[in-house]
Amino acid sequence: MAGQIPRNFIDDLVERADIVDVIDARVKLKKAGRNYQALCPFHDEKSPSFSVNPDKQFYYCFGCGAGGNVLSFIMDYERLDFPQAIENLAHYYGLEVPREQLNPQQEKAQARKRDLYDIMEGAARFYREQLTLMQNSQVANAYIRQRGISPEIAQEYGIGFAPDAWDKVLNHLFKDQSDKAMMMDSGLIVENDKGRIYDRFRNRLMFPIRDNRGRCIGFGGRVFGDEKPKYLNSPETPIFHKGKELYGLYEARQAMRELPRLMIVEGYMDVVSLAQHGIRYAVATLGTASSAEHLELAFRHTAEVVFCFDGDEAGRKAARRAFDNALPTIKDGRQIRFLFLPDGEDPDTLVRSHGAEYFAELVHKAQPLEEFLFGLAAEGIDTQTMDGRARFSQVATALIGHVPEGIFKTLLVSELARRTGVSQDRLQALTDAATSKHDVAQWQREQISQQPATVRTAHKQEPLRSPQQPSATGHFKVKLNQSPAQKAICLLIHFPLIAHQALKLDALKHSPDEDIQLLVQLIDLIKHQQQMDTATLFGHIAGGVNGGINSARLAAYAALDPLIPDEGFEPEFLDIIEHLNYQHTHRQRQSQRQALLDTPFNVMSPEQKRELLLSLQAKQRKKT
Repeated sequence: MAGQIPRNFIDDLVERADIVDVIDARVKLKKAGRNYQALCPFHDEKSPSFSVNPDKQFYYCFGCGAGGNVLSFIMDYERLDFPQAIENLAHYYGLEVPREQLNPQQEKAQARKRDLYDIMEGAARFYREQLTLMQNSQVANAYIRQRGISPEIAQEYGIGFAPDAWDKVLNHLFKDQSDKAMMMDSGLIVENDKGRIYDRFRNRLMFPIRDNRGRCIGFGGRVFGDEKPKYLNSPETPIFHKGKELYGLYEARQAMRELPRLMIVEGYMDVVSLAQHGIRYAVATLGTASSAEHLELAFRHTAEVVFCFDGDEAGRKAARRAFDNALPTIKDGRQIRFLFLPDGEDPDTLVRSHGAEYFAELVHKAQPLEEFLFGLAAEGIDTQTMDGRARFSQVATALIGHVPEGIFKTLLVSELARRTGVSQDRLQALTDAATSKHDVAQWQREQISQQPATVRTAHKQEPLRSPQQPSATGHFKVKLNQSPAQKAICLLIHFPLIAHQALKLDALKHSPDEDIQLLVQLIDLIKHQQQMDTATLFGHIAGGVNGGINSARLAAYAALDPLIPDEGFEPEFLDIIEHLNYQHTHRQRQSQRQALLDTPFNVMSPEQKRELLLSLQAKQRKKT
């Protein structure tokens, strides 16, 4: 496996590329003043709102918020990851992509991953071959026929069979001791307490789990009867992380260029059976509850996610877990719905007994998230009484507090006001309080886990501005408020090199304001480069440099031409930085003073008393 693509090659490639030519080859553009426009390829529209700026080499859709540079476009349009997009663009210009030389440690890690991919592909071939050997797989083939799975669908999903033996895959793949170690690392074989080594999967129908490039990274094995566990999955390995993968997503993307939705079901056989009946948007989690990471992965490919659960008590509990994990991922333009099947039915049995049309109608009528939320909040409460409505309001605002800021959250509050008769302003205040409590807890959890994005969800001491409204696929539509930080971001995007003039940023690094966080991140990124223009900046963001910045969010700001002056931009930028520093420091002092005032005088230390006295004297001098 080759090393990383050199950063200077990526920058040169972006500089060489003409975004108008690249996009026009895929989407027909028309000249409109200084820019070009077209119907947006990322959402349905009747009048063009997709704009391409040839001078700054970026695109932005004023309808759905999609935006970025030439690499961002290729990634979104062709459904490629960043390295693949570079390969695609380089091929367009007839260039060969160079690779950096890896150090010994990196080379060892890459070689290990390469060996793991090879081992898993070898195992997948072995399991497929075993399915064709009737003397070993009569039960497996009878089971597949009984479930109505055609040879074509079985082949598409790579379904195989693990023989009822202790060492079939071990003996097939074993060549030397290094192979045995690699098979152990891959989870294909297991060693017990007595040192005996044997196959992990035995007498099971095998479902290969594929990554976004179609490589086998793990397996799910299903029993043929009622044995437990019904599904046995590969363990965590360097190439397989079950909390970050969705079974069937690769196959769904291959079958449908535009996914109308993704439906998350519980079993691998449910995914395959639905595909057999023409429903190609089903995926499954890998033996875990649906997590926020699963949803973010799904929303990179569609605007709608449907959770499908059994209608029994266990299904309701699973739905509640999915709901709790889904709340922080809700953004404007994203839709989450819940489908509860009749008792005793699962997707496989239902689609086989009633057909695809009936099942699709159930999906169409699935319960929207807002209905699930209000139903959950009303459980056990008599909403016909005033006391009941008060309790209902309290529970509902606590749930709504977990939803990110945006139009959808505002609509939830508005609907709650309609249902309870409580004023929207009062409910909004309760929701803000719940949001603040949630954000403090979330910030503390992220600090403990040392996640890079801690400051992005830091707690709020006051309602923060929401300059962007995320759309279905994580794009951004700007809500212009012309705040100083937003103005500075716009200047920085159009004139990146002014970042080198910003010297004092220590205080701003701790600000909870999302705009200021983005501003500091951009300045830090640009300061590490000697030369950078707008298109190159987008290239760095698309490539994951200084992770956490969304290129579409940058494009949304870049599209705010009214904020960009023709001259005098450098002193204006520095004035804003100075103002933001002063503002943040002033708020910190106010907060510290208030903390001292809230501390009982009799428990204050001498230093705290002295600090309080000096603070009050300074405040008095300002008044006089």
